[in-house]
Amino acid sequence: MNLGLAIFLIIIALLIGLVGGFYGARAYMKKYFQDNPPISEDMIAAMMAQMGQKPSAKRLNQVMNMMKHQQQK
Repeated sequence: MNLGLAIFLIIIALLIGLVGGFYGARAYMKKYFQDNPPISEDMIAAMMAQMGQKPSAKRLNQVMNMMKHQQQK
């Protein structure tokens, strides 16, 4: 087999793998976020109400800021 042909096939296989991996990971993340949506203020308010707390706007903002800060670490 010609060395040039072998290098060409390796490069083509690499490009196909990269494109396939990108679209596979993208589809996986879309499905993951549909099944497990990020926590919103409404979800936090519902959790606080279930625990018997009356959620105020100030407390909701504090909890959201704490969660954002934890995710950045």
